[in-house]
Amino acid sequence: MSLSRTIALFERVVIFMAALGGVLVLIQMVWISYGVFTRYAMNAPDRMVTEATALLLFPVAFAGLAYALREDAYPRVTMLTDRFGPDARKGFALLNMGLMLAVGLFFSLAAIKATMGAFKSGASSEILLWPRYAFWAPGAAALVLFSIYAALRFARLVVTPARDLKSEI
Repeated sequence: MSLSRTIALFERVVIFMAALGGVLVLIQMVWISYGVFTRYAMNAPDRMVTEATALLLFPVAFAGLAYALREDAYPRVTMLTDRFGPDARKGFALLNMGLMLAVGLFFSLAAIKATMGAFKSGASSEILLWPRYAFWAPGAAALVLFSIYAALRFARLVVTPARDLKSEI
């Protein structure tokens, strides 16, 4: 399979993961609204809402990470690099993507380790008694997806001639 086709395949997965993150945000929004309603309108606070929405923050935080990379939504200051030639700009783009890949791999490994530790220990949340690994696993999957996608984008940067790079720089 060619690099372009592999990237296109992963981009579909990236979009799905971002949509899944959006669904989780909607769930949190409805659950928090319900919790506020029961607390103030019915004077009967839902004791699960705080813990559940807090546990969902980890997967939500990373679900859109790869999508932001796909959409080139990470901030960059290019005032200086725009003055360089194509080869120097490609070098900076490679450095930037390499750093993103390194950070993504670091956090992927940390999240996988945390997920495996929570699974092996059988730890559960304090109030809901839901297994903690169920909250770590989607975040770990999102971080692994980001790392794979960043590696593919890095590979595309490496093989593309500097004069042909427009959106990557």
